[in-house]
Amino acid sequence: MTAMAHEPLTQEEVLLEGFLALETPEGFRAELIEGEIVVTPPPDGDHEHYIARLMKQVVRRSQIDMDFSGNKGLKLGKGGGCPRDHVIPDGTFAPAHLDLYRDADPWMPSEGVSMVLEVTSTKPRRDREVKRRCYARAGIPLYLLVDRDASSVTLLGEPRDEDYRRVLSVQFGKRLALPEPFGFELETTDLL
Repeated sequence: MTAMAHEPLTQEEVLLEGFLALETPEGFRAELIEGEIVVTPPPDGDHEHYIARLMKQVVRRSQIDMDFSGNKGLKLGKGGGCPRDHVIPDGTFAPAHLDLYRDADPWMPSEGVSMVLEVTSTKPRRDREVKRRCYARAGIPLYLLVDRDASSVTLLGEPRDEDYRRVLSVQFGKRLALPEPFGFELETTDLL
C-alpha cells in the first residue's frame, strides 16, 4: 500500500493553523486580523466600565430581547488574500430568539449578529480602521465604537464591501440613536 501524497499547506493555511494552536497567557487574547496575529493584554478598568454601561442599556432598552456576549470569537469572511479573520469584539449583540451563543464553537460565524461593540485600547487604529473593515466585510449590520481618545461614540451602519456607508458620532454626554432592532437613544453621560 502506497502512502498518498498530501499537497503542501498554503501560507494562509499554515498561518491559520498556527493561530488556532496558540496558547496565550491567562487574560490575554489572540486574534487573526487581516493576516496578522494580534495578542492583547487584559483591558484596564475604564475599558470594562464603558462596556458594562453600554451593554446594560442595550439589553434593557432594545425593542426586542437581545443577548450579549463579551469577548466571543467571530470568524469573519476572507479579505485581501488573507485567511478568514478571527476577531474578538469587546461585545456582541444578537436577538435572543436566535440563541446564537448556545453550543457555539469558540470561533462562531457572524451570521445573525446585530451589532458589535469595541472600546479603543492602547492601539486605537486597530479599532478605528482595521476592525471596521473586518466587520464591514462580514456584513455585520452595526458597529458601535467607543473612542476613548476622542471622547466619542460612533455608530457605523450599512456595511458594503470593506466599509460602512453610514457614520454617526457624538461626544460623550450626548445621545446616540440606535436603529431597529434596538430602537432607542443610547445615553452616553455615564462615559464622561
